[in-house]
Amino acid sequence: MKSRKLLVVYIILLVCILIVMFRLWPYKKAPVAPRDYPEIKEEGILRMITEYNQSGYYIAGDTIEGFQYELSQAIAALSGLEVQTQLEMSLAESFRELSDNQCDVIARNIPITSEIKEDYLFTEPIVFNKQVLVQRTKEANNGIQPIRNQLDLAQKTLYIPKNSPALLRLQNLAHEIGDTIYVKEDELYSSEQLAIMVAKGDINYAVCDQQIARLSKENLPEIDIDTDISFTQLQSWAVRKDSPILLDSLNSWLSQIKKSGLYDQIYKRYYGKK
Repeated sequence: MKSRKLLVVYIILLVCILIVMFRLWPYKKAPVAPRDYPEIKEEGILRMITEYNQSGYYIAGDTIEGFQYELSQAIAALSGLEVQTQLEMSLAESFRELSDNQCDVIARNIPITSEIKEDYLFTEPIVFNKQVLVQRTKEANNGIQPIRNQLDLAQKTLYIPKNSPALLRLQNLAHEIGDTIYVKEDELYSSEQLAIMVAKGDINYAVCDQQIARLSKENLPEIDIDTDISFTQLQSWAVRKDSPILLDSLNSWLSQIKKSGLYDQIYKRYYGKK
C-alpha cells in the first residue's frame, strides 16, 4: 500500500512538471537581446528561470508556491517589474539559457565555486546549504543501518540529477577516501524524484541539497537524510557577466527583503528554522 502511494505521488509530480513546462514553453523560446537592468526596466519585465519543486516553483491546488517564486514576487513588489518565470530542471541547461539571453536570472540555490565564478556573477548568498546522502532508514531497509561514515561510500552507486553541482563534490570525496564512488547522473529526474525512488527501493542512494532533502522527508518517512556529504556552502542566484547593474539591483532588493523580515518568513515556510 505504501509503495502504491509513493508511485501515485511520483506520477502526479511528473504530470505537473510536464503541464507547467508546457504552459511556460513560449517564454523559453522568445528571442531576447543582451541586456542589463536599464533595458529590463525599460521593458518592465524580469525573466527568471528556476526548477519545478518546492524550492523553486510548483502548483499546489489553485495557487503557485515555492521558495524562489515567493522571493521573486517580493522583488517584483519592490521593483515594480513583472517577473516572468521559466522552468528548467537541468542546472546546465539553465546556464545555457542565461548565456543565450533567454532569461536574466537563474533563481535557484546554486553552490558558488571558483569554476563558475569565472563565467557568471552571483548575488549575495540566498541560503547556506550542503549536500546530504538520501538513503532508507533502518526500519524501511530490512534492518540495515544507514551509512554514517563517508568511508563506507566506497564502491557504492549514488544517483544525482544530470549536471548536479554535487558531481564535483563526489569526485573530490572519492579522492579523499581513496576509493571509487560510482556516480549515476540521471537525465530525467530531479532530486525530489530521486528521493522518491530511494524510498520505493528502486535505488539505494541519492545526493541532494539539505533543504530539498528536508522537504522530501516530510512526505517520505522511509528516507534518512542525516549523513552529510559536503560542508556548508554559500548558494546564490546567477546573472551574466554583462549584467553588473542588474546584480547590484538584485542585491539591493534582497537586502531590503531580509531587513524587513519577509525573507525569514519565506525561508521558515519552506525550510523551517535556520
